[in-house]
Amino acid sequence: MPTSSSPRQQILLVDDEEDALRELAESLEHEGFVCFTATSVTCALQELTLHPDIALVITDLCMPEESGISLIKRLREHTSRQHLPVIVMSGHAEMDDVSDMLRLQVLDLFRKPIYLVRLIDTLNNLFPVRKVKAV
Repeated sequence: MPTSSSPRQQILLVDDEEDALRELAESLEHEGFVCFTATSVTCALQELTLHPDIALVITDLCMPEESGISLIKRLREHTSRQHLPVIVMSGHAEMDDVSDMLRLQVLDLFRKPIYLVRLIDTLNNLFPVRKVKAV
């Protein structure tokens, strides 16, 4: 487990299911990540503006107002955010969604319910824990 002295990267979690969002945020914060949450694409874009150091977005695919694909398209159109890594989570992705995700360079796709161990492995590979040297 990472040391609590230095937090890891900032992650934005986007999901319209607030309980699932809170549970995922708590799990990732336990691993040392700083998590911001949003329940819609509009809220997600606001969080990205408020927290420019966000290093990764994990978004649900199907949300009532706008989809995760819509969020990713907007990120890819924005010069400073076009290379921001994105992980998608979905309970029911279709082939059209998968081809869109490939075209939009999504880092990974996780089926819901999220297999947390695999997600944490992915995050640890993306953002390795820095070893603190004893002085």
